[in-house]
Amino acid sequence: MVTRRTFLWSLFASASQPSTRVAFEVPAGACDCHTHIFGDPVRFPFWSGRTYTPEPASIDELRSLHRALRMERVVIVQPSVYGTDNACTVDAIRQLGSRARGVAVIDEQASRADLDALRARGIRGIRLNLETFGQTDPAAARARLRSAITQVQPLSWHIQLFTRLSVIAALHDDFMSASVPMVFDHFGDAQAALGINQPGFAALVDLVRGGRAYVKISAPYQVSTEGPEYADVAPLARALIKANPARILWGSDWPHPGGPRATRRLPTEVSPLLPIDDGRVLNQLPVWVPDATTRRTILVDNPARLYGF
Repeated sequence: MVTRRTFLWSLFASASQPSTRVAFEVPAGACDCHTHIFGDPVRFPFWSGRTYTPEPASIDELRSLHRALRMERVVIVQPSVYGTDNACTVDAIRQLGSRARGVAVIDEQASRADLDALRARGIRGIRLNLETFGQTDPAAARARLRSAITQVQPLSWHIQLFTRLSVIAALHDDFMSASVPMVFDHFGDAQAALGINQPGFAALVDLVRGGRAYVKISAPYQVSTEGPEYADVAPLARALIKANPARILWGSDWPHPGGPRATRRLPTEVSPLLPIDDGRVLNQLPVWVPDATTRRTILVDNPARLYGF
């Protein structure tokens, strides 16, 4: 439950905006493939089983962000705080129009009619938030993955996973044989300080190289210990891009929720959004990808193919 005090305080919060100007030519049709919207908690109440409570992040703030980053398209990813109630995400897509697509969270009871309704509203995939809830057992992950594939295969959707490298490695063969595309969040949750030889990273690279999975080179601050340039992330990014640039996506992770990793607050206490400079983060892309044609593949072509722009 969000208290009156928490709600009133959140009215004065604001999501971060870039303070660094983008220093390279962003191609037309570029897409930010990982964002969230946190709406009015009275209209869009948070799920009782959430692991954190975010500050608000509005559609107008998202528009302002993308004007600064020169992003013309966007993917709204259902955040875990709403559970399987996708109303806030769907409303954001509606307001943003044809430039937006979405990724939903569903349960195993969701019917085909439920999924058809989400598709009509711009949803193009579902997310399994394994890491958010500490689900690291490969057997449990495999069971949920197989159920999800059965659900989304008729719609030609993808499955996006927030999970760690040990789970990716354990389910490597399942991902290789999956009949729908796989998408891994945030460098597959690799830890930049451990480098490209850390356990499980080779399995992720192999899936990307074989075209069996996409990976988002997003939210470097979540895996790095060297902000704000995140130099330790560069070897991970380059290894994944070299493996197969046609399976790489870029995302900001705006508005940068702190989540359970970044706070010791109770789930019902408001966790401040992180003050990330997205202009500075985006400027790392040409450091990782010097070739403009390859950057266009990542920013324009791959999202257009996966999300149906």
